Amino acid sequence: MVFMCWSSNRLCYFDDRRRQHQRNQQRHSTEETRQENFTTMASSWSKISPIIPFCLLASCFFFNMSAVHASKISDRRAVNQTFHPEQELKKLKNIKARLRKSTNLPSRHFRHNFTLTSPSPDGDLIDCVLSHQQPAFDHPLLKGQKPLDPPERPKGVNPTSMIHEDFQLWSLSGNICPDGTIPIRRTREQDVLRASSVRRYGRKSTRHVRRDSSSNGHEHAVGYVSGDQYYGAKASINVWAPKVVNQYEFSLSQMWVISGSFGDDLNTIEAGWQVSPELYGDNYPRFFTYWTTDAYQATGCYNLLCSGFVQTNSRIAIGAAISPTSGYNGGQFDISLLIWKDPKHGNWWLEFGNGVLVGYWPSFLFTHLQNHASMVQFGGEVVNSRPSGSHTATQMGSGHFAGEGFGKASYFRNLQVVDWDNSLIPLSNLKVLADHPNCYDIQGGINNFWGNYFYYGGPGRNVRCP
Repeated sequence: MVFMCWSSNRLCYFDDRRRQHQRNQQRHSTEETRQENFTTMASSWSKISPIIPFCLLASCFFFNMSAVHASKISDRRAVNQTFHPEQELKKLKNIKARLRKSTNLPSRHFRHNFTLTSPSPDGDLIDCVLSHQQPAFDHPLLKGQKPLDPPERPKGVNPTSMIHEDFQLWSLSGNICPDGTIPIRRTREQDVLRASSVRRYGRKSTRHVRRDSSSNGHEHAVGYVSGDQYYGAKASINVWAPKVVNQYEFSLSQMWVISGSFGDDLNTIEAGWQVSPELYGDNYPRFFTYWTTDAYQATGCYNLLCSGFVQTNSRIAIGAAISPTSGYNGGQFDISLLIWKDPKHGNWWLEFGNGVLVGYWPSFLFTHLQNHASMVQFGGEVVNSRPSGSHTATQMGSGHFAGEGFGKASYFRNLQVVDWDNSLIPLSNLKVLADHPNCYDIQGGINNFWGNYFYYGGPGRNVRCP
């Protein structure tokens, strides 16, 4: 074996095939000889460029600084460990309790891995749960009951045109839940961890919903009617996949059926599509429902994440991704929504698509909405968290302004309400309002083909919306 080194700028070779007697002579050298050699070697190293001792000093300095920094980190971790483990353990227990409460034993489940319009699957886990074991029947007033039979539809709806459409990613590959069950998107630990708190998971942030202001960062572009008694509403909405810039924001398009004073007693029923990274962990547009009886404070939730909405359909998964979506200057895909109050039992039913019933909100959930609604709204909403101190670039609808029109802007069409006689009638006196028209705007109209309609939406941050 041959080694080589640099010493006093000369290349030296040490051959291990030295004679044994030379090694013995070196081992028996006197202490004075070793000292002399050491002195000679030190003298030799002193001839090397000054950069070497400098590097040695720098190395020592940075080593010491690293040790001090590591010590500080260790100290901070030690301090944190005095209280964080208890908080994390409590949070984990709350998450597990929430998951146990929201997850029923499925009759079977499967993971969907097929995608139509996106480069990757939505990754949902769908459980087929016996319909009488769904979360709604955890409610004390529903325990031991089963879903009700379909009610009488509003006059003007043709039930003979009912056609089931596969418009969700989980079902496009042929997956269906059997009769007597309902599909439920499984809640997983990472879903709850994304929420601001375990208690607030599945709920909207507390806020007022007046349309003359944009409190708490929620911005709207809506059409609405008020001043009468409303027993439901219907509309068709085209579906897009707007960009949402971070998980603390969302973009949605929906109908609101509203009653109350816009204070703590506000009652709402809501349905539409939304992109919400915090709730779902991705940027797919998803079919959703919502309800509250106290202005989003302690009652109500999205989808089936609490006891409330009773699902009756075995083919539609509330909270699942919608496919296909509309394209700019391309094909337009819209969905129809109908919410109405059953004249016989007083429950609020939801129909999605061509006459397909999804389920109902029991009337006892509400205070003001036990009788009728006093306002109906249609339109878009985004959360503006003002990232980097400027207006968000989260898009509403297609991400384009209303003036671009069909094929480019988002729309609501065929707007109708349900009257006291359980009849669908055209809107009268539709008003439109945008909180920040330079960011998201709205333009209404009426014609023989679309009836009452409007275009709405926008890109968010732009030269007119800094």
